[in-house]
Amino acid sequence: MNSVNNEEFLSRQANDPSFENIWQELQWRGLVQVSTDENKLEEALAGDPINYYCGFDPTAASLHLGHLVQLLVLRRLQLAGHRPVALVGGATGLIGDPRQTSERSLNTRETVEGWVETLRDQIQQYLSFAGDNGAVMVNNLDWTGNLSALDFLRDIGKHFRVGTMIRKEIVASRLESDEGISYTEFSYQVLQGMDFMELYRRHNVTLQTGGSDQWGNLTSGTELVRKVEGEHVHAFGTPLITNSDGTKFGKSEGNAIWLNPEMCSPYTFYQFWINTADADVIDRLKVFTFLSRDEIAELEQKVAEEPFRREAQRRLAWEVTSLVHGEEQTQRVIDASAALFGRGDLHSIDAPTLEAAGTELPFAAPGSLPTDLTIIDLLVATGLEVSKSSARRTVKDGGAYLNNAKVENPEQSIDVSEALHGKYFIVRRGRRNLGFVDLTAAKH
Repeated sequence: MNSVNNEEFLSRQANDPSFENIWQELQWRGLVQVSTDENKLEEALAGDPINYYCGFDPTAASLHLGHLVQLLVLRRLQLAGHRPVALVGGATGLIGDPRQTSERSLNTRETVEGWVETLRDQIQQYLSFAGDNGAVMVNNLDWTGNLSALDFLRDIGKHFRVGTMIRKEIVASRLESDEGISYTEFSYQVLQGMDFMELYRRHNVTLQTGGSDQWGNLTSGTELVRKVEGEHVHAFGTPLITNSDGTKFGKSEGNAIWLNPEMCSPYTFYQFWINTADADVIDRLKVFTFLSRDEIAELEQKVAEEPFRREAQRRLAWEVTSLVHGEEQTQRVIDASAALFGRGDLHSIDAPTLEAAGTELPFAAPGSLPTDLTIIDLLVATGLEVSKSSARRTVKDGGAYLNNAKVENPEQSIDVSEALHGKYFIVRRGRRNLGFVDLTAAKH
């Protein structure tokens, strides 16, 4: 993951007029769906620097795009002069917040502890820990680990009313389902409320951010601070991001777009953004990049006038992939994409990037290939041609390529020693139809 050069970045953004009123900037970018008193919150953010926090539960080995929204909100507020507190939920991660669908499977303590460290490493890439408003990293296990059940019920549970708790949207929907909700997950909002109170006491935190689906948990914290400390604190929730067609953003066949390059390769990550629909790309630029209003307005005009150039998508893919994986890796991905279509040297693509690109293409596994390979076999095995006769016509017409070299003899044996990295072939029919051959995998 890219390590942000925070001092250079902060210096570059110091005179950005968008941070003169960060609340209005967040609203313009579509990052506010629900909040506590809006006027008081805007006033607080326009005054002296405040401390604010967002929590990240280690329920997986990596953060994903939904978390990236929150990380960038933290970063925007820090650029405006406020101080972020990033909470990794070593305690709440052992419980898991209630889902809409069903009860979570509880992970072992050892697994959660490992994920805590992984998430800490990811989070710190997006914030500056230097200067007067340097970020603070905390773990809620620090104040819950030694808390007895009796103390928890007497000191914290006493302030929560069951009637209010069951009216929270997520709890209400689960109560109406066949599965219901366990006391474990039902108690999650109490734990998160306690987090806000502890951070108010320890770090003078007066604002919590999160997704709008967490609103019930966010307000449990504001209410607890009001009841116990007699102070009014703030919270706001970002909208859940969906595509213009109503589908859930960041999901592809049930798989999240992870920030960890081992779980989602930089190539796959870049392709996700480059394939953004015209109807969605401007909103994505507002949420996931730090481009100015003028820059985004210019790209919006290009989408309207010349959508076929896909300039907005290319800028979006560059900005977000560079932010997450670094500019060098992003350029490597772009070069790989060009090379696949004959506009570069395939041999210069590193093996992980090439393999990641191959997962996006029609492929042929070794079990479908004869021992003595020809271009005809590869065209048919990858599905680029439906039959050997049609494959021969493609070769005869000059439209068959192997590793970007035109193949003119349909019966010529392919030397496996010429495979990229000793195991890969890229097959191309015409200009844009690609197939991938992995000589070592049992199946792709």
